[in-house]
Amino acid sequence: MSIATSVAARSALLDKRAGMLAMIVAMALLPLGDSISKSLTAVATPMQVTIWRSLAQVAFFIPVAFVFRAQLRGPVLTPMSLMSALMILTVTLSLVTAFEAMPIATAIAIFFVEPLLLTLLAGLFLGEVPGPRRYAAVAVGLIGALIVIRPNLAAFGPVALLPLLAALAYALNMIIMRKATRRQSALGFQFGASLFAGVIVLIVQGARWALLPGAAPSVLPGWVLLMVIGAGALAMMSFLLITFAFSRVEASLLAPFQYLEIVGAIAVGFVIFGEMPDGMTLLGAAIILASGAYVFHRERQNNVEAATADAARDR
Repeated sequence: MSIATSVAARSALLDKRAGMLAMIVAMALLPLGDSISKSLTAVATPMQVTIWRSLAQVAFFIPVAFVFRAQLRGPVLTPMSLMSALMILTVTLSLVTAFEAMPIATAIAIFFVEPLLLTLLAGLFLGEVPGPRRYAAVAVGLIGALIVIRPNLAAFGPVALLPLLAALAYALNMIIMRKATRRQSALGFQFGASLFAGVIVLIVQGARWALLPGAAPSVLPGWVLLMVIGAGALAMMSFLLITFAFSRVEASLLAPFQYLEIVGAIAVGFVIFGEMPDGMTLLGAAIILASGAYVFHRERQNNVEAATADAARDR
């Protein structure tokens, strides 16, 4: 194998590992933002929480985009960014509404039909058809998520369908993101989506004030502003990391890593809300982690096999 080929293969492997690491960190941050959103529903409606969180996210993105303006490759405000904004707002509003009615871990468990949807949609829209082993890894991870929390439509009523809507919107957003970052930088795409989301929620907020007199702003406790700022910062960092990951790694490969979010949801439930994981929860978490580890192992093995085959052809 030539030196140039070896360097290119190593660079591609490093890119994939960086993408996987970014995804893991994002999955650790998301439950923290979810816990803040759930806490805010004690003083505001899910719609208000969604608006606050979206505006705070834009406020954090503006200085970040200015500092890293050299990375804003390609147009910022594009139709793809607008579609992404609509998907992000659908995900946020659906999940925050679900968090108000049920434990975070339960809502996230229902939401985790999303990686399976993503794997199927990636093959349909991106041509990234995974092999049977990756399909199996996603399925195993889904089984682990169902073991962690056994969601029951009868127990929570129609609100249990909202995480399913969020899952579909999230999977579609990942497809949009993957397509867009082939021509845009990850930062440029996400900044554009955040700006569009901010404009949309401002329009919605203005309409609420005009049509609903009771929706006018009221005096809120000081801790609310701090929590909104924290939720915005976490959302900004999470989406940036996710966008970076999907710009480096194919969607079907990243899908099982999203199951790590349920592990974070369990941890948040235990530390913040006092929910003690039982044996089945720990078993499900172990299965989820094993699923992601297996995908990483298979990808590394595939790279080794490809490098060996290239070396054999060059002899």
